[in-house]
This record gives sequence, C-alpha cells and structure tokens, in this order.
Amino acid sequence: MAGSDIFWLLFLFLMLQPMVRQKALEFARRRIIQRLEQRRGSRVITLIHRQVSMAFFGIPVLRFIDINDSEEVIRAIHLTDKDTPIDLIVHAPGGLALASLQIAHALRAHSAKVTVHVPHYAMSGATLIALAADEIAMDDHAVLGPVDPQIGQYPAASVLAAVSRKRADDIDDQTLILADIAEKAIAQVKGATKTLLADHLPEAEAERIADTLATGTWTHDHPITAEVARLLGLPIVRESEAEVYALMRLYPQPVRQQPAVEYLPERHTR
Repeated sequence: MAGSDIFWLLFLFLMLQPMVRQKALEFARRRIIQRLEQRRGSRVITLIHRQVSMAFFGIPVLRFIDINDSEEVIRAIHLTDKDTPIDLIVHAPGGLALASLQIAHALRAHSAKVTVHVPHYAMSGATLIALAADEIAMDDHAVLGPVDPQIGQYPAASVLAAVSRKRADDIDDQTLILADIAEKAIAQVKGATKTLLADHLPEAEAERIADTLATGTWTHDHPITAEVARLLGLPIVRESEAEVYALMRLYPQPVRQQPAVEYLPERHTR
C-alpha cells in the first residue's frame, strides 16, 4: 500500500470518528431510555441542555430552552396515550418563558401522572416546567431556581425597586417604560406560576409560592435545594433512578485540555 493511500485512509478515519462516536452515544441513550420506560411503564422525554462540542467546528455553544424544544416536547406528549405516565428529565439553565410555559401547560393537560426528574439543575424557565408536574424528583444536591422575569439585563423586580426610590420627575422615559414592562412581566409570570401550582395545592398555598418564586425574593441564579423546595410546599420526591444519572453521563460537556475533577469511578464501601 502506497504512503498516499495510508494517509487518505487515516484522514478518512479521523473525519468519520466524531460521527461514529456520536452515533454510539445516541444508541446508548436510546437503550437507557427504553430500559427506563419499560421499568416505569411510562413515556420518557429528555430536555437536556449541554454545551454542544460538535457545533461550529468544535466551539462550545451554550443552549437554552427555545421554541424548537417546546415543539419537540409537545409532539412527544401528543404521541403519548392519555393513560401513560410521562417522565421528563430536565437539565437546563432556563430559556424563553414562552417556550417553557408551552411545555408546562402541555404537561399540565396530560391525564396520567407526570414526573419531572431534575438530576442536577433546572433553573428559571426549566423550573416553570417542573412546577407543572405531579411530582418533582431530585436528590439532595439538585437545585431549582426562581422564576422572576428578566427585562433585558436587569431583573424586573430590581427595575421596580429602583424606580420606587425616586420621584417620577427624576426618572427618564426609558426607565419608566422598563418599569411598566417589568410590572406586567411579574404579574404575568406570577399568574402563570399560580395556575401551574393550583392543580395540586390550595389556592392560598399556590399564591404564596408563586409570590415567593416570581417577585424577586432571591437573585435569579439563587439555588433552591430540595430541602428548601419541600419547605416551600413543592411536591418533591427523592431521585432514585440510576438510569437518569447514567443517561446524564451520555450528555458530556466538551472535553477540557486539563480535567478539573478526577476520581476513581468505582463505588466505595466500608
């Protein structure tokens, strides 16, 4: 075999390797999803947002919940028999309120039991989705987040707080417009949150939780642990599905040149 033939074979192998690796990952994911569906007798849907290492010539891109996600999740819900439970695995930093609420209302309308699994974190819009579930499965170290709306680069609640400290004559028109939008946004998100919670909680409880989550009680990135979520009154159960964590390992972050975390992956027992 000529040297040029070896070169082109090597080049072809290097070109195909990422595609083969991706197909192997997809096959492994499907196998775990099928196993989880058979054991729980449910439809399993994943909404997992990682940095996509293959996009744009290997440059990582951080994705958020968007309209394409809502279309796909709603399509999966429509393909599910009304008597079949749904297990939605969510791992996302948030996203469009419109897309998140579309998913949440579709889950809310499903007749059978809906469980949202949060293996690590579901913040902002992803929390809105979780609030539509009959139960939220998360372990002690997973977190949800506040759902208070953001106006541009500012939290809506902070815009209103800043305006309240000044006389109207001292505020420019643009800030007044932002304050008007912020007031409407908070009312809309609070109302949507209350609607999602009212299916499982008394109206007064739903109102209290919605007010806490939507009106700027915390900063937008504040982690709400399972313990705090239970104290708030959310339907939290402890995550115990090994397949959910195994599935998360098949959605890896892009490989860094120097690993920040290393450990021997065997379980230690005394």
